[in-house]
Amino acid sequence: MTTDAHRIVIVGGGAGGLPLATQLGKRYGRRGPVRVTLVDRSATHVWKPLLHEVAAGRMDADTHDLDYPALAHWHGYRFAQGALAGLNRTRREVVLDAVRTADGEEMLPRRTLPYDTLVICIGSTSNDFGVPGVAPHAVSLDTREDAELFHRRLLAACVRADVRAAAGEPADVNIVIIGAGATGVELAAEIRQTTRAHAGYGLEHLDPARNIRLTLIEAAPRILPPLGEKLATAAAELLQRLAVDVRTGQRVTAVDTEGVSTESGHFFKADLVVWAAGIMAPPILATLDGLETDRANRLVVGPTLQTTRDESVFAFGDCAAAPWLGHASPTILPPRAQVAHQQATLLAKSMKARLAGRPLPTFRFHDFGSLVSLGELSAVGTLMGRLAGGSMLIQGLVARVMYNSLYKMHQVSIHGVVRVALDSLGRALRGRLEPRVKLH
Repeated sequence: MTTDAHRIVIVGGGAGGLPLATQLGKRYGRRGPVRVTLVDRSATHVWKPLLHEVAAGRMDADTHDLDYPALAHWHGYRFAQGALAGLNRTRREVVLDAVRTADGEEMLPRRTLPYDTLVICIGSTSNDFGVPGVAPHAVSLDTREDAELFHRRLLAACVRADVRAAAGEPADVNIVIIGAGATGVELAAEIRQTTRAHAGYGLEHLDPARNIRLTLIEAAPRILPPLGEKLATAAAELLQRLAVDVRTGQRVTAVDTEGVSTESGHFFKADLVVWAAGIMAPPILATLDGLETDRANRLVVGPTLQTTRDESVFAFGDCAAAPWLGHASPTILPPRAQVAHQQATLLAKSMKARLAGRPLPTFRFHDFGSLVSLGELSAVGTLMGRLAGGSMLIQGLVARVMYNSLYKMHQVSIHGVVRVALDSLGRALRGRLEPRVKLH
């Protein structure tokens, strides 16, 4: 490595940051004129759109997580663990918080990391809108730890209910999911199907269809508010077949140990509550040395994805308020994985142009549609393209296969086709020796 290497620091190893680091690492290597460093608060990566499967128990995160240090070694970049804790734009340094072990012991101290070009893509967190009781009584699926916590609570609730059923006592498990966006809808469907599988592994007295009561609450007039009405209608019909009680037009006002209260005066008894009603960018972004943010803490960026007050700092994904060029009305790009993937591809080109002193390209989003999973064998979605009317509704097994392919595409962007093909074959063979769901 030369002493005057250009230092590109990417903060956030999610759906966009990890593929970007992989592309740049492969291009420049560890000893070239560019030094690429990926920063993340965790040592491992799990694709966030799959957290609802971890929560329901259909996916074991331990068999799907990726170690950042190993990925960095394979693809020619460096990895630094630590949460973003501050920024000094004058000295061009990011501050990384201390890293502690599970028992609280300090593993890495608070430190700084110099940069020449900084890319921030730390995603989003749940927004509880100040509703009382959400923090202590509801689980939000922001991280792998959140998803695994809910899974443990779900298993414990089912086991307790099975014991009550064996004694002839009431054995209902009431699960309330607040927010009928993609996360809430997908989680409801997954829970319904995985609890059926759980009952086959020793819960002899629990009847999942009768005892597991699922309620999905949404403040808007219909489920999946950001997506098209046809897709929402198809999803609602499938949820009805799965015996999910969908309540729209119900704004939640409080959550407590007994359940969920709404503005209309309804009360929903709950043993488990999931908050999936909204997102916002992490609050740390509003404190970053004068960078412009919006009301949701997102960094405001221009068409080149550079922040408005510093051309050396880029931001993309859920944590950036980027203009939707070419949209019918001025608006901000939606927080979707395909947006982050496309932005990562553009930024790989932008870094090359920036190093060469050429003008940077601008980002234009191409909407290829939306897919929502409704269990192991079904999904609904829309495909966008040069079709009659501009879109086509798909559902069932075909939609589910396409939904699964999104994860494979994410894996290919990190590992390449050959390694993903071999890994998929190995998982298919190993799956015959494992239970269908995680049982611990």
